[in-house]
Amino acid sequence: MLGKLGWIPVVFHTLIWGQPLLDYAEQLDREICQLDEPPVVMGHSMGALLAQMLGASKRVKALVLLTPASPAGIMALTPSVVKSFWSAQTTWGFWKNPFRLKFSEVVYSMLHLMTEKEQWEIFNKLVYESGRAATEIGYWPFDPKRASSVDESRVTCPVLVIAGRLDRITPASVARKIAKKYKAVSTYKEFKNHAHWVVGEPGWQEVADYASTWLTEQKI
Repeated sequence: MLGKLGWIPVVFHTLIWGQPLLDYAEQLDREICQLDEPPVVMGHSMGALLAQMLGASKRVKALVLLTPASPAGIMALTPSVVKSFWSAQTTWGFWKNPFRLKFSEVVYSMLHLMTEKEQWEIFNKLVYESGRAATEIGYWPFDPKRASSVDESRVTCPVLVIAGRLDRITPASVARKIAKKYKAVSTYKEFKNHAHWVVGEPGWQEVADYASTWLTEQKI
């Protein structure tokens, strides 16, 4: 069904090296402009923040935000989030250099519902991330450009926000604030038995089915 609608996935480890957040949003926007019709944009985690930024362009049909990172204006540094990024945040210059979380941090923050074999398989595929982009997201009050800002008044397409109650790196409490930000057009769904890796955790099919049904109901 998604293929018929036209859709763009914006997946988790999209942010690499030292590039600023706006560079990634601009690149994705250029891709959208080349399409024959506005797409459905589905993003996970940091990719879901990029999806929100694209939504403000008014060139998308709908947004599906899977355990999304939050835009400027929403403080997301809960104790579990700080613990998730501890090694990066305690390294001098993290705000301008690439970083990669330790295995123990990845398991704690994102993969704690997966088997150890699955955890290692996923971890070994992860790449370095942009410290600059991560800082623009997590420490937005100190970013004079407010790179992670999203004007909610410009997001007029349907928005689905999916959260996992057991999520430690983008807690459900933060996802609820994101849904509230777009309350005029948003639907919020919280899965009590899911955490951050909703794209591959046991029972991921129920998340996919819910998103698919929601898109059908939007009649877009």
